[in-house]
Amino acid sequence: MADQHTTLRILGVDPGLNISGYGLIDVLRGQPSLIEAGVIRIPARRPLEQRLSTLFHGIQELMQEFKPGALALEEVYTHYERPRVAVMMGHARGVICLAAAVNQVPVFSYAPTHIKSSLTGNGRASKEQVRRMVEVTLRLKKCPEPLDVSDALAAALCHISRTGREGLI
Repeated sequence: MADQHTTLRILGVDPGLNISGYGLIDVLRGQPSLIEAGVIRIPARRPLEQRLSTLFHGIQELMQEFKPGALALEEVYTHYERPRVAVMMGHARGVICLAAAVNQVPVFSYAPTHIKSSLTGNGRASKEQVRRMVEVTLRLKKCPEPLDVSDALAAALCHISRTGREGLI
């Protein structure tokens, strides 16, 4: 278990090929605090390889600037009738994992139901319920926008909860 005075920094990412949300959380003395959050916007009309390059370089820049100790990532989930979405999300997750590997940051993947359950106690919670719990847990003055950001922060908080860091959540 981490020393009570050791800061743990987690980068949560909600992967997407148009918008990828991200959130950096520090944990010190059992308390999470928001460091940085936002989105990487990827022009939809560009060829796939250019979109992947934009995402890779955006994640790479975050890792080099903020030096997280772990990356929490939502696993690919899609309905069976939309397999193309899963393939596209797999591309996004692949370049995010590559950026983590280049920066020697371990990657932890969580199912969407696992993330929701760790924050709300309900694996089928709505995105709005998750966003509200992110706001409460991080003691924010307003809900994170857009939902891609709150989803990324939820992934980071799930990692903290599931690894038992300092008994946080």
